[in-house]
Amino acid sequence: MALWVYYLSERVLRYISTRGRAPELGFDEVLLAGLATDGGLYVPKAWPTLGASEIGALAGLDYPDVAARVMAPFVAGSALENDLPALTKDAYAAFTHTAVAPLTQLASNDWIVELFHGPTLAFKDYALQAVGLMFDRVLKEKGRRITIVGATSGDTGSAAIEACKNKDSVDIFILHPAGRTSEVQRRQMTTVEADNVHNIAVNGTFDDCQNLVKDMFADEGFRTQMNLSAVNSINWARIMAQVVYYFWAAVHVGAPYRQVAFSVPTGNFGNVFAGRVAAHMGLPVSHFIVGSNSNDILTRYFETGAMTMDGVVPTLSPSMDIQISSNFERLLFGALGQDGDAVARLLEQLKQSRAYEVPAETHAEILKRFVGRRLDDAGTTRVMRDVYAETGRLIDPHTAVGVHAARTAQIDPAIPRLTMATAHPAKFPDAVEAATGVRPALPPALADLFNRTERFTTLDSNLDTIKSFVRENIRA
Repeated sequence: MALWVYYLSERVLRYISTRGRAPELGFDEVLLAGLATDGGLYVPKAWPTLGASEIGALAGLDYPDVAARVMAPFVAGSALENDLPALTKDAYAAFTHTAVAPLTQLASNDWIVELFHGPTLAFKDYALQAVGLMFDRVLKEKGRRITIVGATSGDTGSAAIEACKNKDSVDIFILHPAGRTSEVQRRQMTTVEADNVHNIAVNGTFDDCQNLVKDMFADEGFRTQMNLSAVNSINWARIMAQVVYYFWAAVHVGAPYRQVAFSVPTGNFGNVFAGRVAAHMGLPVSHFIVGSNSNDILTRYFETGAMTMDGVVPTLSPSMDIQISSNFERLLFGALGQDGDAVARLLEQLKQSRAYEVPAETHAEILKRFVGRRLDDAGTTRVMRDVYAETGRLIDPHTAVGVHAARTAQIDPAIPRLTMATAHPAKFPDAVEAATGVRPALPPALADLFNRTERFTTLDSNLDTIKSFVRENIRA
């Protein structure tokens, strides 16, 4: 870790809320808090930066070592600081590919980054396998226990459960929209046998689930009584751990000595914001290409500068069936010069009138790096079919949206375009088979998934009902 000694001796990062009215915290407190007490999201008060030589040196390291080096500045002063190299080795030890996150070339300067070799076959594993160990280490250090509540549109739930199951100091409650995930996604959550795991199928949309979680955090009495914490991308630790694979992928195609562009299929904006953090830290990124399905609130924003909510429609890429992209708040906070009051006013407008408009100069600043693309289900099927015909590779519907976005964005063709492949095709076998005629098989560890017993409770989208369920089911 010698490369980082000078930086770490200079200062310890503090974290501030995007709404400006919560106390500054250190990393351990941010990890356990999840959401700030003023309803905002935590971000570092200042961004650590890496020089070209430091970024270039990552190219010779394996993924756990890259993870330890990239995350080190963010946990300085934490109970995790000295344990980080060992923690990252443990976090990625069970991933099924030796490279952890291998790159595959589809065409000239057209790559996919395979983020589906973890235990639940989705990109969320790359953060949550590490974050689960972080929770365990910090909670033991402080002699505390927590109740995790989270909302999922499909992948976060199973990754969080896998990371937190059987942890003595954690109870975990995951809300998913009933009937709006793939069957594989649902079963990966509901077939886990662990006393500390509780699955709630909410009669509503993902946005309903996400709002219920936020409302539980907003109830100060309930939050304190239950020791609430979060594993959604509202938790800064999730974002921090996702920054790693942007550095990892970029150095494999020539960064920092050439620019790169990332295409990210995006719903809640957390994954692509992690890339923006990497750029803040010094990674030379020309563009972030944000891929949306028919639930295209983000594409509409990039086109107009207005964030306008609409109804959610089910699609072949259900993890992006979202109309409230929570992590956009972090981008907005930076673009508005860290003006928490301005952020709070815009978010209140969204809550009251389902829309807000960003100042023209702020929107112009965001557009310097971001571009949006959309793709409907027919187009998603076409891209899955085309990639299979061109390369013999199966990709899932979310990755197909990302590939389309990368190929249609009008950026310099000499810049490598790296599409984040966010899920294994076997998580969406019906859609993949309909497009290609080939049904992707689950890996051996999940081969019996459809024979396992499910455990979940179906509840209405009612805050009091959900809170009562949590109270009645936490362990002493």
